[in-house]
Amino acid sequence: MKIALVSPYDYVHPGGVINHVLALSHEFTRMGHEVKVLAPTSDEVSDPNFIKMGRVFPISVPGTVLRISPSLRLASRINRVLEEEKFDIIHLHEPFMPMLCSAILKYADDFVNVGTFHACNGRPGYHFGRPISSWMLNNRNKKLYGRIAVSPAAYRYASRFVPGEFTQIPNGVSLERFNPSVRPVEEYMDGKINIVFVGRFEKRKGVKYLLHAYKHLKEEYDNIRLILVGPGDFEWPKYKQYVLLNRIHDVVFTGEVDNAELPRWYQTADIFCSPATGQESFGMVLIEAMALGKPIVATNNEGYASVVTDGKEGLLVKPRDTRMLTEALRRLILDKSLREEMGKHGIETVPQYDWTSVANRILSFYDTAIEKKKNNQWS
Repeated sequence: MKIALVSPYDYVHPGGVINHVLALSHEFTRMGHEVKVLAPTSDEVSDPNFIKMGRVFPISVPGTVLRISPSLRLASRINRVLEEEKFDIIHLHEPFMPMLCSAILKYADDFVNVGTFHACNGRPGYHFGRPISSWMLNNRNKKLYGRIAVSPAAYRYASRFVPGEFTQIPNGVSLERFNPSVRPVEEYMDGKINIVFVGRFEKRKGVKYLLHAYKHLKEEYDNIRLILVGPGDFEWPKYKQYVLLNRIHDVVFTGEVDNAELPRWYQTADIFCSPATGQESFGMVLIEAMALGKPIVATNNEGYASVVTDGKEGLLVKPRDTRMLTEALRRLILDKSLREEMGKHGIETVPQYDWTSVANRILSFYDTAIEKKKNNQWS
């Protein structure tokens, strides 16, 4: 099968959607399918299976930065690619996000188009600045022969704007890459209890609250360390300044790490913490940490709660509540047996998210969409 995986977001910038697309591309290719990834990019890419679709411009919106191509001049490029490649399936991720995905739907009348909806409440996408009128959205929606939501939260959000049937298929994790046999980063295996965060330094990821909680805990426990893993972003200097001004010891900012090394940073954790303030439709970082047997402290937003059961794989706390976050971290710092028990539960839970299983479910979904196209049936 020849498959187009389309992302509206920057190919070279880490993020939930593009990471999902790249992992799915790898899995499909391993299964013997021909896959092309279509996306804008802010840098040169040498991958022969990547097709550049415009330049990236960062657009600030509340809580995050969108790295998309706002170009209105994609028509000729899209038509040429569609004509040359002749895909069996066009799989659009955030199918109504301007400009790329929406534009492809405009011109892909003769193709089997399906869409995966990743976003959750409050995140821009389907009504981003109202760039697409209701008439246009409905017109594009009719060109989808199938819709996937990555979680109940994503389904509830998407279905508010997009009528039709949805199938829920979660994000995946590679259990070959993320597993308990991975070597940790030896430099930090010195007996201190490592609290690890992985993600972008955006306001909505809640790093501010984690730093506040850690400051209180460090005053009580000298044998702890905070490791913040992720690329520097707009909020990054503020967090580093906070650490310096408050003279908080044992805080490590790794900066961007090589993707191949990422599992080692998870393995270095004694506790994994993700205090996002909201707008999380799933919890990719949570299942990656669980795959290595790490206990979780995370906020009780809808996306995270669909992955972690409070008291089982980890502890869920109220968003933006530094006191609750501090107490949850303290509980795990003091109770090694609880950390180990939650880690074991995580390893037991995570196989349902294995990319091989997820990819097979998506391939089955493609077969259904192809049949609908043959029978001229929309979902």
